Amino acid sequence: MPQGCLAVIAGPSGSGKTTLLQVAGLLDPPDEGEVWLEGEPVSQLPERARCNLRLRRLGFVFQAFNLVPVLSALENVMLPLHLQGLAPAAARTRATAILERVGLADRRNHRPGQLSGGQQQRVAIARALAPDPALVLADEPTANLDHAHCGPLMELMSELARERGTAFLVASHDPAVIAQAHRVFRLVDGQRVDTA
Repeated sequence: MPQGCLAVIAGPSGSGKTTLLQVAGLLDPPDEGEVWLEGEPVSQLPERARCNLRLRRLGFVFQAFNLVPVLSALENVMLPLHLQGLAPAAARTRATAILERVGLADRRNHRPGQLSGGQQQRVAIARALAPDPALVLADEPTANLDHAHCGPLMELMSELARERGTAFLVASHDPAVIAQAHRVFRLVDGQRVDTA
């Protein structure tokens, strides 16, 4: 996938979308083949090296958001930056800028329980983007949102992909998500059937 591309893995429930994301995100090993990131084969690297790649070059947006409930939106976005060893002041500056870009600067001090589902999803996207990854993997990012929030969320992801040069690989069966994609990979029973 080229930089700035928003690609969607489309298919019905149980088709293998989440499994493919887990393999692409170096969370699970491939049954066959190889995972490449930025022109390098990475799936056979030692676990410590794969962990470092996940921390520094991959971002994850989970269907259930996976925000830390006792942390504010700002602290949730700062979390991967702390794990990378970024100085607290620099982490705060970067996290604040990303929250502003996703339209949540005024909610940065709110905890996840004080945010709507759409706001929590935008915090999750901001957290995924904070370390400036090459690739963001998003599993059904609109599944917990009402229809009114799906389109704007996907437009935001598409804009962020273009602006930041970050590739997004999104698993979804939602037609609104598929409509925003630059590229679509269709899966049926774990097999790619076509691309668009």
